[in-house]
Amino acid sequence: MAAGCCGTKKPKLNGGSQACCYNGLTPTANGSLRNGITPVASVEMCFYCFDVLYSHLHSMDPPAPPVFTNEPYPLFVTWKVGKDKRLRGCMGTFSHINLHAGLREYAATSAFKDSRFQPIGRDELPRLAVSVSILRHFEEGRDYRDWDIGIHGIRIEFVNERGAKRTATYLPEVAPEQGWDHEQTIDSLLRKGGYKGHVTGEVRRSIKLTRYQSEKISVSYQMIQEIKANQGKALTRPKKLLHY
Repeated sequence: MAAGCCGTKKPKLNGGSQACCYNGLTPTANGSLRNGITPVASVEMCFYCFDVLYSHLHSMDPPAPPVFTNEPYPLFVTWKVGKDKRLRGCMGTFSHINLHAGLREYAATSAFKDSRFQPIGRDELPRLAVSVSILRHFEEGRDYRDWDIGIHGIRIEFVNERGAKRTATYLPEVAPEQGWDHEQTIDSLLRKGGYKGHVTGEVRRSIKLTRYQSEKISVSYQMIQEIKANQGKALTRPKKLLHY
């Protein structure tokens, strides 16, 4: 099932066209992550998302299958636009999905079917950036505060004021980007999940919380153009996938 992941306020980001954030899964000198996990996310995944988007925008056949791993992972794809990195779409899944099919699906879903936004248009392409988040290391929290801001993403399950079960999630970067503490993040997430009643301490304590970490890779359209201009000197890139 698809899920949205992000807040909508303007994030505070450093400049540059590429970013890599492991949200607590810090790489060691040999390239593995500090807790022994080998990185999965790669810039090729972001390139592939741009290929998928371009194909949809120009009614072309889907891009050729990518060469990165096709192992199954939970994932999210996030589109942002402009110098202020304004959110344009963020969708993903907590189910384990093969990366080739998953990125193909959610690159398009987040661009065109995020109900918070109008579908992305052709004219926005030169100003876009995409982020791929591979979700890992899931743990059940003891309570709604049992997670670290900037390290963990959180997924909450709760019962709304009408007795219906609901879920909602934020990726690890959302709380620090918005300047939220634990309580503000939880309250925002309850609202995002459709809770319309008064948020009390009892409501917060009733939440079932799962925390997780992510590998996040971000690439902008500008970076792709720089790679094309340099004929692949910065990164190896199959020319047949560079449509734009």
